[in-house]
Amino acid sequence: MRACIQQHFHQLPHTRFSFLHPPRIHAYTVENPTAPSREDYAYANVFLWNTMIRKQAKNGDITRDPPLLYYIQGLRTGLRPNGQTFMYLLKALVSGKNVNEGEEVHASVVRTGFASREFVSGALLGFYVANGFIGQARQVFDEMPQPGLVLWTLMIMAYVCLTHPGEALELFRTMRGVGVMPDMVAVATVVSASGLLGDLGVAKTIHCFIEKSGVEVDAFVSSTLINTYGECGSLTDAYRFFQETAMKNTVVWNTMIHQSLEHNNLDLGKQLFDSMPERDVAHGALEAGAWIPYYVNNNDLNRDGSLDSSVIDMYSKCGDIAKAIQIFEESPRRDLFTWTSIICGLAMHGHGKKALCYFSEMNESQVSPDEVTMVGVLSACFRVCSEIEHYGCMVDLLGRMGCLKEAYDLIMGMPMEGNEIIWGSFLSAGRVYNNVELGEVAARRLLELDPRDPWGRVMLCNIYAEEAKYDRSMGLRKKIKEKGLKKSPGCSSIEVNGSVHGFLVEDNSHPCYNEINSMLEKIEKLMN
Repeated sequence: MRACIQQHFHQLPHTRFSFLHPPRIHAYTVENPTAPSREDYAYANVFLWNTMIRKQAKNGDITRDPPLLYYIQGLRTGLRPNGQTFMYLLKALVSGKNVNEGEEVHASVVRTGFASREFVSGALLGFYVANGFIGQARQVFDEMPQPGLVLWTLMIMAYVCLTHPGEALELFRTMRGVGVMPDMVAVATVVSASGLLGDLGVAKTIHCFIEKSGVEVDAFVSSTLINTYGECGSLTDAYRFFQETAMKNTVVWNTMIHQSLEHNNLDLGKQLFDSMPERDVAHGALEAGAWIPYYVNNNDLNRDGSLDSSVIDMYSKCGDIAKAIQIFEESPRRDLFTWTSIICGLAMHGHGKKALCYFSEMNESQVSPDEVTMVGVLSACFRVCSEIEHYGCMVDLLGRMGCLKEAYDLIMGMPMEGNEIIWGSFLSAGRVYNNVELGEVAARRLLELDPRDPWGRVMLCNIYAEEAKYDRSMGLRKKIKEKGLKKSPGCSSIEVNGSVHGFLVEDNSHPCYNEINSMLEKIEKLMN
């Protein structure tokens, strides 16, 4: 395995693959650009190693930071993998469809003796299935001496996912032959396999087994059986089971209605809809939005007006703002949600002044707005007057909410060019939410506006460091140093007995510097 990636390993920065104690990682990447010493590697540990590999799996970008290189570097520092190491490694490789590297990991699993661990074999099986290699997945399964129920179910599910229903059913028969009893998940998977096969006889056989075996039938199994009978062409059997089962939640009702419509039995579909318990309908079982207001009113489900905000929002988004206003005016409930729905709806349709009038009425009613209400109000303001200050408020608000794409779209749609405040606010939001791509855009615009201000570059350095892109961070810091740019040091002050004491970053000029440091050390010890 080492030979297959040796060349790539030496081409990449060594710093990216250093498994150091967390404080030393920070000190190295930000303050000290020299290579780590052998002493640093004494802090290496399997937990941090696994954490770095898992981060690659979470990020999904393995082309820049190949997880196998983290693995190889850990081996070079004397670490020994555990089951979690392989599990995270395989999960990271799934996102990149790296079959060859996955096979190398498979070989390592076998060499290190972890192939007998069921959760590791499950991860291997999942990797091969995700890449469409059902044969290799079956090999992993067959090499397990005594696979448990989870692994049996995973292998059956793999056959179903890759549309091999015959093999799934055959494996299920083998599982029963060795005395492994299925649970609800395994049963639902086998039922799905019979549906894919389209064989009504097989579906009835599986159904019979479920009844005789005593396996608990929950709503998931019930809906799967109904769907399977429908796919096998028997609406009669699907409806018979629906009538017999005691597990009828919203999903089961919806599945039966769906199969009725699939078989062009509109009368049965309407009958089922009319028979649906009100508790299910009130929780949003209906997908056809236009039916909701009519049904709600006819069945007296909205006496207190609690559903009015949702109806107002629906009509606004469907383009009927007049109907939304009518619902609002007739609503007996004027709470935060109904006010917000009508204000945002009016702003969406360009009725800025009307939205601001409703906002004034909302304040007079002593209902406090939330952040969603204020977004609607700001949107309405743009319809009345759109100065750059208003856009700055909106960008800042969207950035604080984490809506970076919406903030960027707003900036690009402004009738004027963004200034330092606009792009600075946007960059700060990118720093908070570690969005490298949009952070780079904002930093580039700030650089165009003021090439001598290092603030944008420093913020971008911090974003790179947070995302473990240490080569970019150090490269940018080097450029800042070469250009002689300096960021104004941070300053804080405190008033004690009428005297103001000021402190700068890395400043030790205060006459009580030693006493302050001593007290901070005591506080730190107490906190730890």
